[in-house]
Amino acid sequence: MSEAEELPRSIVRRVVKDKLSRCSEDGEISVSKDALLALSESGRIFIHYLSATANDICKESKRQIINVEDVFKALEETEFPEFLRPLKASLEEFRKKNAGKKAAVSKGKDDEPRKKRKLEGESPDKGEGSDKAELSDKGEDPDKGESDKGESGDETNDLKE
Repeated sequence: MSEAEELPRSIVRRVVKDKLSRCSEDGEISVSKDALLALSESGRIFIHYLSATANDICKESKRQIINVEDVFKALEETEFPEFLRPLKASLEEFRKKNAGKKAAVSKGKDDEPRKKRKLEGESPDKGEGSDKAELSDKGEDPDKGESDKGESGDETNDLKE
């Protein structure tokens, strides 16, 4: 299994310890490395199973993008309907939290056009030859219109992995 398929161990550990600390009267719970690995792998398998089921539901509806309703239906089809209520509550909380963030970001965007104009305008220290200086910084020969870039537009690199 590649690292890209693994769930981040630190997040799995945090989720497990957080949940177990709520269930335990002692507060502090120790979890072995093998137990964390088993929980992580179980979570990964569950995600694959649920996403494959949601994908099937999506395809049955002749769509290409899985939406939240597909995931809800997949939970029902895979016989995990008890997850629906907490998932919907979590999703609602997440949406409210993000709505607040988006509102804060949109307030900051009011200033963005001024910043953009300022960045696009010429700076006082650049003179007539500033276009050539900019091109030469990008690896292009300002007199010939050529560059060190290959056909794909990427810079050529002699190092191979």
